[in-house]
Amino acid sequence: MDTPTAGQPLLAHYVKKILAAPVYELAVRTPLQPAPALSERLGNQVLLKREDLQPTFSFKIRGAYNKLAHLTLEQQARGVVTASAGNHAQGVALAARELGIAATIVMPESTPELKVIGVRSRGADAVLHGASFPFALAYALNLAAQTGRTFVSPFDDPDVIAGQGTVAMEILRQHQGPLDAIFVPVGGGGLIAGIAAYVKYLRPQIRIVGVESEHSACLQAALRAGERVVLPSVGTFADGVAVAQIGAYGFQVCRDYVDEVLTVSDDELCAAIKNIYDDTRSITEPSGALAVAGIKQYVAQTGVCGQTLVAIDSGANINFDSLRYVAERAALGGALA
Repeated sequence: MDTPTAGQPLLAHYVKKILAAPVYELAVRTPLQPAPALSERLGNQVLLKREDLQPTFSFKIRGAYNKLAHLTLEQQARGVVTASAGNHAQGVALAARELGIAATIVMPESTPELKVIGVRSRGADAVLHGASFPFALAYALNLAAQTGRTFVSPFDDPDVIAGQGTVAMEILRQHQGPLDAIFVPVGGGGLIAGIAAYVKYLRPQIRIVGVESEHSACLQAALRAGERVVLPSVGTFADGVAVAQIGAYGFQVCRDYVDEVLTVSDDELCAAIKNIYDDTRSITEPSGALAVAGIKQYVAQTGVCGQTLVAIDSGANINFDSLRYVAERAALGGALA
């Protein structure tokens, strides 16, 4: 199906795909959980969308399953190839196993061991290649061309975007009262595109705020340039969003329907991981804490008070041996920690 390129037809196209996405054959409906300590500290109601509670500990299972479920029988028989910093990889691995599809997943050499183990334990073939995601992506695309397998983009695909958009469908059903803004972590743009399309179609008054690592701010760069750009380098601390260029399909949505994009430092991410732990006793990976770090920055900059703000807690795939570094840096990143 061709994808419309702008306006309400584009949003309607994605809303229909989101409503029809069969993600709950594998994904779960995650809770929208209050963060009482952080809410009191910030003077606003902060709600956490707990995507770290998915079977693969990340929202990525939604888009991965939706894409694989839409493959033809011939495509499923040939198998799939993908590139991922780790969370999409685990989603594809689990979805492929459930659907009986052979999967090869190319991951950067810097990928946390926990994510590599997560892929292999779910029956997929994990190939480590390149210093960062762009190198893994190029290798995976070449591998797909050579083998005839279908390449499954981690973010730049309408079916993947629609799968991720089911997060927004749940949020609006779980919280039908006043909702001022949804803060969304941004890597390649699949999650924020799906959320923005659904929310702006149904409740356009809700602000959609993207939050990027300052070391991989590809959406902010694209919005400033008016076109997709390739960052010369990306940092890998927030490995789940270490992407050099926003996806083409996602940018179609984001350029018109994302209200604002913030960038946060590694130290701010460490402080946000602590904030989430204090309220939930769960440990979030750096990219999973982006939205909370963004809310803290937003409140500090704007002085808003009494609003209802949602943060997508997007993943919990962090190596245990990284926790000492996170704990040490949290104090440095947290004027509001």
